[in-house]
Amino acid sequence: MKYQFTDEEIHNQKLKVFSENPELELIAPCKIGEGILRLTSFEKEKYSEIYKKYQTPISFFIPASGSGSRMFQFLYDFLDEPNDANRSSVERFLNSIADFAFFKQIPEEWQTILLNQSVSFEEIVSYLLDKEGLNFGHVPKGLIPFHNNEIEILNPFQEQVIHGAELGNADLSFHFTIQLAYENEIQHAIQSIKSSKTSFSEQSVDTNSIAFIESGDVFLNDDGEIVSRPAGHGALLSHLNKINDEIIFIKNIDNVQHPKNTAIAIDTWQELGGVLLQFKKDASAVFSNPTAESLIDLNKKYQVYSESQIEKCSTTEEIKALLNRPTRVCGMVKNEGQPGGGPFWINDQGIISKQIVEKSQISNNADQNKILIQSTHFNPVLIAASPISLDGKKLVLNEFCDDKKYFIVHKKHHGQKIRFIELPGLWNGGMAFWNTIFVEVPNATFSPVKTVLDLLDEAHND
Repeated sequence: MKYQFTDEEIHNQKLKVFSENPELELIAPCKIGEGILRLTSFEKEKYSEIYKKYQTPISFFIPASGSGSRMFQFLYDFLDEPNDANRSSVERFLNSIADFAFFKQIPEEWQTILLNQSVSFEEIVSYLLDKEGLNFGHVPKGLIPFHNNEIEILNPFQEQVIHGAELGNADLSFHFTIQLAYENEIQHAIQSIKSSKTSFSEQSVDTNSIAFIESGDVFLNDDGEIVSRPAGHGALLSHLNKINDEIIFIKNIDNVQHPKNTAIAIDTWQELGGVLLQFKKDASAVFSNPTAESLIDLNKKYQVYSESQIEKCSTTEEIKALLNRPTRVCGMVKNEGQPGGGPFWINDQGIISKQIVEKSQISNNADQNKILIQSTHFNPVLIAASPISLDGKKLVLNEFCDDKKYFIVHKKHHGQKIRFIELPGLWNGGMAFWNTIFVEVPNATFSPVKTVLDLLDEAHND
């Protein structure tokens, strides 16, 4: 049964979607010593040990609903409109076909066909991507094999569980947001390599956004029903809110390292977990005896707040309110030109705070662009989070979201130009009012697979 939007929902979304795209005012990029911590070798070892001594249950929260189609987009593009760029990608893909982990799971007959390219290109694409073949164009990206560890061929769901277990915590669980139609297949893949506590959820259609056409009217399908679109990963905030563990590790499904490269990533997760635990311990001490001096000392160590945030706290209750929020420790890699968000100080009605900012949230004027290009670090989504307050209570995460930081999205749907709202991004506006600590982490911890050709890179091979 389709979700029925109310007149009020239609009106409110229309007001947003036909207004200006909300923009942020950048003050400065966060840099080492100015909002980003660079841990010494001693500190890394200390925080890692703090985490290893922690034996209370922890969870992984991993958005994983994306399909594999985007990994193979260049194949679709070449079929529709060949050009030099997609032709080069197709040639590299076909000439390297035997180097992909998934090739070893293909029947020998088709291995020979693919190696010799003895059928048409259209037939090859159909076999790889369509339901009658391997179905890679439809199954979740996390079910497509990424790596071969010489013993078995592994997909990202399996590798996420394997890597998580290496953190050494005895009571560990995994929550994946998925397309529920594939739940049994995903569960079978995970349990085939490791018994683990896993749970799944699907983004609810009642969080979808209404699509509007340029005239301002609601976009209707041939049956006269309102067309809606998923409202981005910000809609997953309610899913995250259902996890009650003290520590929740958040990462993307496609950021998995080859088995030979996992050690540095495991070390990094332990360090981020240790920073989170130690910050909460230190913040609890300030919370118990709140003074301006103790808050300033805490901030010198962790670089969480701006001067304007601290100056606004003139009473003990205001200090306690500032501290007693959800906490996130976010790994940041050195910026190497990746698309996506980065760490910045922003000004919001006179209050300066640390935020992870997407480029689409930034004005295109010269001054803002000058600040943007000075950014030294990038958000790889390596987050150690805690939804538990300093006095031990589960916090309601939606109360710490900035609803004004939504996105206006413009797309084409069946040839029709449409626009709709995406909710504030999960680690952007969705966590705008959290205690936020940025920690520099090695670039080797970030090896996402956005296109299948990324699996040919050194980071994903023996």
